Amino acid sequence: MAGHHDDVPGYQTVRITEPGTPVAELADGEAWQARALYPRIAFVGAVFGVAQEREEGGWELHPYFGASAPQDARDSMGAHFRRLSQVAGQTGDQAAHEECMRAAERMEWEAIDDATLLGTRYRVVRAEQFIRFGETGPEPPRPTDPDPGEPDEARKIPDPATGFVIDPAAPTGPSDGMLKLDLLELLPRESIVPREVHDDAERAVRTHPGGVLLPPAFMVGEQVAGQWGAGPAEPSTTPQGARDALAGYLRIMAPWQLDLDPEQRAVYDAAADRMNEERADEITVAGRRFRIVRVERLVRIGPDGPEGSRPSDPDPQPPVKVHDQQLREQGLIRDDEDENKPIELSHDAKRFGQIFYEEEERRKARIAKRSARGTASS
Repeated sequence: MAGHHDDVPGYQTVRITEPGTPVAELADGEAWQARALYPRIAFVGAVFGVAQEREEGGWELHPYFGASAPQDARDSMGAHFRRLSQVAGQTGDQAAHEECMRAAERMEWEAIDDATLLGTRYRVVRAEQFIRFGETGPEPPRPTDPDPGEPDEARKIPDPATGFVIDPAAPTGPSDGMLKLDLLELLPRESIVPREVHDDAERAVRTHPGGVLLPPAFMVGEQVAGQWGAGPAEPSTTPQGARDALAGYLRIMAPWQLDLDPEQRAVYDAAADRMNEERADEITVAGRRFRIVRVERLVRIGPDGPEGSRPSDPDPQPPVKVHDQQLREQGLIRDDEDENKPIELSHDAKRFGQIFYEEEERRKARIAKRSARGTASS
């Protein structure tokens, strides 16, 4: 059991315990096998979310942890403050209503990662992402990874990280404990990342030496010229969510971007159908090889809690009011524009809209057909 010494701070503890249930024992065994089958670990960037400190200890994650940039998480925090303001107003707490509104409005002008509101601390939290690689490529989902949701409907499934408590003292299985120690020691190589990225990572090892593993995420990988890279779809919180994202690409984005003719489009449609019918984690279509890939996520912990964003993290957009002001100064937004003037869509935009509409109708038909089968079988 690592980290249980009098001179080791609590945020650096790694409390390893034996799995308490048969399912946990099976999951721990799969994790141990992954160390042998996929021994190489690669960085794949960071994601961000919002957490609030709990009175009983630890930090609780808000919904939808997975923003690609810190500002996206700041926007979520500001939206949460506005909701708190609305609740306070409805209950007649005018002081709380005004405090929350001031905090929300400040978030629209300033890039704030840490705020205290009504006695509770909120923070933009950073999680580093990693993928395991082996001789066969990146690791796919494991049999014990929760995979709820039917094809075309995985977006209805809540984010498994919602309500997750970042607590380094929480017990973990032997395999996850070992993985946590492995990831905490990793640094991106100076030869493949900018100097400022490496320096920030090296600094984080000192300032936030502890860590907590979040529930895994899932992304689409594509093999190009023998090398695996990120595929053309958004990451998801479940394997089926990633399959749905890939199916959306095959049915909508690929036909639009590649200007596929009806015969070519049918090939992509058939591949998407086959993938969801089989709940497949790998598929080849028109010579292109895709795989659903498992992503490990680690939040670093220091004496003041979870790590926030780093100076070197890509953060392309400023707060919303600052961005609006910049667009107005550039003449891209004007107050005197006729709001009732119809928007002229380009040919490409109209083509995309048509493809999207057709696929949405087919998606509804697939769901209805599956529901009818379920009703008949019951």
